[in-house]
Amino acid sequence: MKEVDLSNPDVVRYVVKRFGLRMNKKLGQNFLIRHAVVDDIADAAGIGEGDPVLEIGPGIGTLTQALAETGAAVTAVELDDHLLPVLDKTLEHYDNVRVVHGDILRIDIEEVMNHQPFTVCANLPYYITTPIIMKLLEQKLPIKRIVVMVQKEVAERMVAEPGHKIYGALSVSVQYYTKPQMLFEISPKCFMPAPEVTSAVVSMDVRQKPPVDLLDEKRFFQVVKAAFQQRRKTFANALKNTGMSKEQIVQVLEKSGIDGKRRGETLSLQEFADVANAWDALQ
Repeated sequence: MKEVDLSNPDVVRYVVKRFGLRMNKKLGQNFLIRHAVVDDIADAAGIGEGDPVLEIGPGIGTLTQALAETGAAVTAVELDDHLLPVLDKTLEHYDNVRVVHGDILRIDIEEVMNHQPFTVCANLPYYITTPIIMKLLEQKLPIKRIVVMVQKEVAERMVAEPGHKIYGALSVSVQYYTKPQMLFEISPKCFMPAPEVTSAVVSMDVRQKPPVDLLDEKRFFQVVKAAFQQRRKTFANALKNTGMSKEQIVQVLEKSGIDGKRRGETLSLQEFADVANAWDALQ
């Protein structure tokens, strides 16, 4: 059982005062103060006794505690060295938690997780949400599920469908690698200090196999990147950013059956794949 509930506002205030903490806006430090929300995030991870879990940016250990209470083997990576002594104290009763001091964008995640399949569950710092998610996905780590709390606007982009203004390269990438689902929103009132934005929790089940067949994955993402670099351009004009000649673009669009006057935000994953494969067939 918990010695102290780290999601209790009074406990958070005590910890902040006891350790002389200053909320680091640069590192996106906003501590959760709603027990039900913390438990809901941990529950969404679907973890149990002994399951390896990676947490990113544990802060004072609020979500870490909820994850540890499931019996999972929690590895929490924290960049801010001022929080290391705090975590030593707040999590001292949990022998199933390991805190690693490091930058999640620089460390060898697979080695840290002992080359085993694992789940990611985290309240991500908003200023580097996308780089972290893309590192987790692009490195093709043995991840089963990713459950993250992010800015609501980012969550909406992750799950956006073709034709929506917010559908973009992040939407395509997340949906290529995973099956994302926006679970619930979180009010700014649930944090200390309260952020200026609403948050949301997204669950991403990592796909065992991509949803589209590709001849060259790298080419697929070249097409996607070009399509969204200048969103106002027609898809045919955007494809010039790939280095294709005008003649090649005409051939690719004809072979893939795509109207070049469309904009990138209207194309589905399958249509991006069709274009990439048609381009690859020209080589």
